[in-house]
Amino acid sequence: MNRRSILLVEDNPDDEELILMSLRKNGIANEVEVVRDGQEALDRLLGGRAPSVAEGDGFPTLILLDLKLPKVDGLEVLKRLRGDPRTRLQPVVILTSSDEERDRVGSYASGANSYVCKPVDFAAFAEAVKQLGLYWLILNKPPKA
Repeated sequence: MNRRSILLVEDNPDDEELILMSLRKNGIANEVEVVRDGQEALDRLLGGRAPSVAEGDGFPTLILLDLKLPKVDGLEVLKRLRGDPRTRLQPVVILTSSDEERDRVGSYASGANSYVCKPVDFAAFAEAVKQLGLYWLILNKPPKA
């Protein structure tokens, strides 16, 4: 059985630390792997190096994806994931500071499962991460690979 794990695609070290702190604070102890740019995410998920997060198929249960990434932006990462049969059904939540309508529309049009703006306030941020973890890692029932 595949462990429920998270792939966090985040280039901002402060946001990365807040997300990891929020997960721990809320008792979400699932394994989290962090990659810091879009190309690294694509290499991790579609080739380039051996899977390391999950046993079995090597894919995380949930991908938390920032939009504004170096090398390959988040929307392009999402489009490539949706274009590959191995990852087309993989749950992807956009977790970004962008509240732009065009980013939301582009994300959903490209196949995002959810779009969450990073709150500025830490308590609100921690609550948002808690809710994401509870829903995607506990309540949601993804299809078998």
